[in-house]
Amino acid sequence: MTDHTLDRNGVIAALAAFVFWGLAPIYFHALHSVSAWEVLAHRVLWSVPVLLLFLAIRDGRKIWSKLHLPLKSVAWLFVSALLIAINWLVFVWAVANEHILDTSLGYFSSPLLSVLMGFLILKESLQPIKVIAIVIAAAGTVYLAWYLGRPPWIAISLALSFSLYGLVRKRLTVGPMLGLLWETLLMLLPALVFVSWQNLKGNPQFLHATHGIDFLLIGSGLITVLPLIWFNVAAQKLPLSILGFFNYLAPSISFLIAVFLFGETFTQGHAVAFICIWSALVLVSIEPFRRAKRRLSGGNAG
Repeated sequence: MTDHTLDRNGVIAALAAFVFWGLAPIYFHALHSVSAWEVLAHRVLWSVPVLLLFLAIRDGRKIWSKLHLPLKSVAWLFVSALLIAINWLVFVWAVANEHILDTSLGYFSSPLLSVLMGFLILKESLQPIKVIAIVIAAAGTVYLAWYLGRPPWIAISLALSFSLYGLVRKRLTVGPMLGLLWETLLMLLPALVFVSWQNLKGNPQFLHATHGIDFLLIGSGLITVLPLIWFNVAAQKLPLSILGFFNYLAPSISFLIAVFLFGETFTQGHAVAFICIWSALVLVSIEPFRRAKRRLSGGNAG
């Protein structure tokens, strides 16, 4: 198999993952009649068997030895589980309540917030162009808050929880699939308790609404895991400098879905905020783009 073939497969896998993530609001919007808490619980419940099946196929019996982690790592995975649970909950609620545009804004903002956290917490270098980018993005967010008369809490919550999640996971040497399995296992008991409590209370949607709702709730596990599998394939075959540009694909698709499919209101405040954040992303992407271009040029020369 040639390097060219590997690169092509990596691009296909990256496109599949980020297009899938971008289209996810359509899937979860179909569950708008189900509470966000119930969707979150089922997303956890059905992700566990999907992850176990995938890892059993990939790793065989080695999966059990890989699951043995130091207590410190498990403690950090508990923190990351809380953060990704918050992210999933806010995302599902936002989609169900016609705030897909805010989710797009949040995920566009996340890379910029990660740059700031890297500087403040990990003491990473912060180039002047990145400082300018962060200031421009912050100005756009402040303007949107002023225009709406309230902070864009959905976008802020998603960007903050996802950036913190990435920061915590960066401290760990646990792979993304194994890490997600541990996170969902740590959330499994609370999810089971919630589903049991809801059944006793007498108002669950699962097995009490339509077969379509049941199918969508069961499928939420696959919807969660499948794009992550593709992302892992892409990460193995593509340089991170190239893979990084695919990150903007998912929120771009969600943006288009929000405005053109679901007809969400795109105000002047949104326009200013998105233009500021897009401009900031262009600024922070200049150097990675140059590195990616040099890498590709070097590969072609070879």
